[in-house]
Amino acid sequence: MNILGIDFEEWFHPQIVQKYLGDKKRDPSVINGIDKILDLLRTHETHATFFVVGELLEYRPELLDKILADGHEIGFHTMHHTRLDVPGFRELFVREIEDFAKLTDKRSRGFRAPTFSLNRQSSWVIDLLSENNYVYDSSVMPAKTSMYGLPNAEMKPYKISSSSIEKNDPNGKMLEFPLMTTRLLGKKIPAAGGFYLRALPTKMISKAIKNYESAGIPASFYIHSWELTPEFMPKISMPFKDSFITFHNINKAFSRMKYLLKNFSFTSFDRYIQKTRLG
Repeated sequence: MNILGIDFEEWFHPQIVQKYLGDKKRDPSVINGIDKILDLLRTHETHATFFVVGELLEYRPELLDKILADGHEIGFHTMHHTRLDVPGFRELFVREIEDFAKLTDKRSRGFRAPTFSLNRQSSWVIDLLSENNYVYDSSVMPAKTSMYGLPNAEMKPYKISSSSIEKNDPNGKMLEFPLMTTRLLGKKIPAAGGFYLRALPTKMISKAIKNYESAGIPASFYIHSWELTPEFMPKISMPFKDSFITFHNINKAFSRMKYLLKNFSFTSFDRYIQKTRLG
């Protein structure tokens, strides 16, 4: 059994996009694709964890009921999709975790850092999450990219602590579910979804999942809400590289995710924990 997380965020939330917004009005539109996403999961009898940016629940509170009604799980993705390692964010995060708890009636047990920004500078988040009864995190990408990555991190789920974010800490109070990776030309690269679902051949993604299954490791996969609903994603003018990362094959993301859901079994983090009694 593998694990699926939907990073539920708006078109203006991705770190790359934020650099080019300027004074552009930030009207939410991707949230209008919630029914399309839920229908996709329902069709394939799949449960997922929705890591929601909190301000979207403030804007449209009924999103919570829609997600929970289908048996999915709510996870925390910060209130405004802020990188954890932004100077001074620790103090703001304390308030954000309280605000999200109020919005969700303390239903959230899991967290994902925006842009996988859990690193040595932001490891403090593990202590704060644990103090607020969070059970797991899924913010570690065990491969290095220009924006994130902890290449020395374990690939299978492990107990994490603020002093040991890459290796198992027997005294850790929370579980870490690192994202799936694969190898290309001898180099370890991300393969857990998002841009990599759009850029890598689907056969390569499928092989990576099979390799994880053969090793008895859950493949932790993710997809952004705006990738599944490109019709609600405005085309922002950006330099070629950033535009490529954001929009390359975006119109193929839905069909590729559909293929994976048809051929592999996925569930939410909480359901996986309960089934395997990891928690």
